[in-house]
Amino acid sequence: MNSSLNHPALRVFLVDDAFPVRRRMAALLGALDGVEIVGEAEEPGAAVAGIEAGAADLVVTELHLNGGSGMELLALLAQRMPHVIAMVLTNRSGAWFRRACLTSGAQYFFDKTREFELARSTIRRIASEHHARAPLQSGANHV
Repeated sequence: MNSSLNHPALRVFLVDDAFPVRRRMAALLGALDGVEIVGEAEEPGAAVAGIEAGAADLVVTELHLNGGSGMELLALLAQRMPHVIAMVLTNRSGAWFRRACLTSGAQYFFDKTREFELARSTIRRIASEHHARAPLQSGANHV
């Protein structure tokens, strides 16, 4: 994480059924300024618990998950944590999947193989916006 002491980082939670993919995403996204990876999961139930425990601001999920689906996770987030930004990053990128995810509460949808850099730059932008609107912590010196 590369965040200033005066502004909290964008807290990101990763959900993908493949451990090597989560590790790679954690390395690539966690290296962004103002981004902190607060947890990972491979199935919806563990994801919801981890998202709550890590106070995540943004969730990046695959559609194919162990013991459930990304669509199930989107529904749980919309119901229980509507303030959390939901981003789908998947290999199942057909128009039907895109529409279904956006209708189910995802704010962003990217093809994992063709649009990873676009997803990464979107997270960088969200982190920058998060940093800009975060209040200064008490006791910080400012002019």
